[in-house]
Order: sequence, then structure tokens, then C-alpha cells
Amino acid sequence: FFGSSQLSQFMDQTNPLSEVTHKRRVSALGPGGLTRERAGFEVRDVHPTHYGRICPIETPEGPNIGLINSLATFSRVNKYGFIETPYRKVVDNKVTDDVVYLSAMEEAKHTIAQANAEVNADGHFVEDLISSREAGEFLMAPRDHITLMDVSPKQLVSVAASLIPFLENDDAERKEMGSNMQRQAVPLVRAEAPFVGTGMEGTVARDSGAAITSKRAGIVDQVDATRIVIRATGDVEPGQSGVDIYTLQKFQRSNQDTCINQRPLVNVGDLIEAGDVIADGPSTEFGELALGRNTLVAFMPWNGYNYEDSILISERIVKDDVFTSIHIEEFEVMARDTKLGPEDITRDIPNVGEEALRNL
Repeated sequence: FFGSSQLSQFMDQTNPLSEVTHKRRVSALGPGGLTRERAGFEVRDVHPTHYGRICPIETPEGPNIGLINSLATFSRVNKYGFIETPYRKVVDNKVTDDVVYLSAMEEAKHTIAQANAEVNADGHFVEDLISSREAGEFLMAPRDHITLMDVSPKQLVSVAASLIPFLENDDAERKEMGSNMQRQAVPLVRAEAPFVGTGMEGTVARDSGAAITSKRAGIVDQVDATRIVIRATGDVEPGQSGVDIYTLQKFQRSNQDTCINQRPLVNVGDLIEAGDVIADGPSTEFGELALGRNTLVAFMPWNGYNYEDSILISERIVKDDVFTSIHIEEFEVMARDTKLGPEDITRDIPNVGEEALRNL
């Protein structure tokens, strides 16, 4: 199956974010698409119609730049294969909670206000001139011209980019690197959610399936390392089970040889609401994405040891397993039947030191 097409790929399972990003990838390559050699600058460039549909930041740095993209946070693909993005309707100068999904062609005839345009308690715009977009151009439009409004400031960017705090203050090249490098973080033995986040951490942890959420409200009946049993407290329909059993993954190998391990967060007797996080997965802490650790960092020169991209770390980081991760590799060996009988599998190999055999 994975050999059947260039676009049929092993899932990138390094961490929960890399899974979500891989599933939201948009490619101009593959059968019926472009080739790297033939694609010019125009195809790779950011276009005004990307707004809210394709992320202008997250793309590979190499020969695929601009050909492989990521869907924006709120975008979706309609039944005709066009990417749509949501907007709030503005009726008689009043911002409503009605949301419409529009393709780039449908949006061209509208004047669209920014998501953070100031609105009073009645839903009317405060300013006379509003920063808005019309036919791909940015302009200051009178408030009575506005017909739609963005749903959120993060609808412009992808999930990975939306996890970068203060994204608007960063240089474009650096945030592109940041979006791509978050996908390379390996799950640590002890995960730690960031002190400074953007509010998307919980969403990514849940939507990736790394953190387990409860389907129904109930009381925890049984908990051990491998499963959680919750007795439903709501009305149970006839023919439905009154008990939900959640099986946890323990020390599974991912496609990237990282370790997938889920840990229960609840105790027997706990009252659970529907949608509560009941178990953590790889790179999550209390249902929040946790790609790294909150260590103390100093920005200072240190005898040239941290020149350019070099960093100097304390010995305690190694000793206390602060950045230790578990990796699981799988090997296969054939034991054949020979003329002299079957081959033996043993760690008793002559003339090989104990150090070389320590993992056998």
C-alpha cells in the first residue's frame, strides 16, 4: 500500500503535533501534480487566496518549499475539493454569530474585517475605519462597507504555527523554522507543559488522540496502567453498555522508533464529565501538549563554547534525565534449519566483550 503512490506515506509519529500536521498536509507534487524541477517561483509563492486556507508560514525549507503546505487552523475541504475558511456574518453593521464557510472565489466580492477589530457590547464596530480585506487587498474600509469578519486571529496560520507564542513579533524565516522543528521533538520520559502557551496545546493533545478523553460522564470504577473503567452516571439507552472501558497503549513503538505510552490521570471514585482528559499520552501533561521542559536559560557568552548555534548545558540535565527519551527499535533475525541442526539464538558469542553484548 505504501508503495502504491508518492503521496501514500508512513505517518510521522515522532510526537502528537507531527501526527496532526502530517494529516493536514497539502501537496502540489505526486501523480497529476507538479515536479520539483518544473515548479517556478509563482507556484511556490504565498498568494492572497491562501488567507485562512493554507498557512503562509509552515512549509519545508529545501527543494519542496511552497509545494508542500499545511492547512490553516480552521480551514476545511468542501465536496468539490476547494479549501474553505469560516467567516462571521456582518448584518446592518452588526457582527453576528452566524458562521459561513467560503472558498476563495466566493469571498472575492466581500469586504472582510480582521478578527480583532474592536466591537462594542451590541456587536457594532467601534471605529469608523476598519482594517479589512477586499479582493485580496488590505485597506481601511468604512464600517458600513463590511459584510464579513474573521472568526479568529489564528485562522491565518497552521496548527504548528499557532503553538508559537507572540508569533506576530517573530521574523518570518524563524517562525517557519519553529513550526517545522516542533515536529521533531521526541517524547520525554517526563513531559512538562510550557509555562507560556497560546491556548492551542490542549486542543492538539486531544485532537491528535494522544490524550484520552471520556465519552460520557461517570464515576471511575477501576484504574490500572493498562485500562480505565468508567461507570456511566447519565441515562443509559436500552441496548447500550453502562460501562466505558478505555484501553491504554503501553510502550508501543512508533514509526519513528519513539515510545508511545499512555498513563492514567484519574483515581477510583473520581467523578468525570464527558470530554474530560482521563489519560496522558506521549508528549502530553494533564491533557496539554508538552514538547520540551521548562529549564532555566541564560543568554550570555561563555568562553566561546556557545558561539553561534552551540549551547552549553549543565551536567545535571544529563544526570537528572531532564531530556531523556525512550526509543524502541525492532530487529528481525532468521534462525534457519541447517544440515547440522537448527541455528541457536544466544548472547554467548565468543571473543566479544560484555560492553558490546549489554543490550542483548
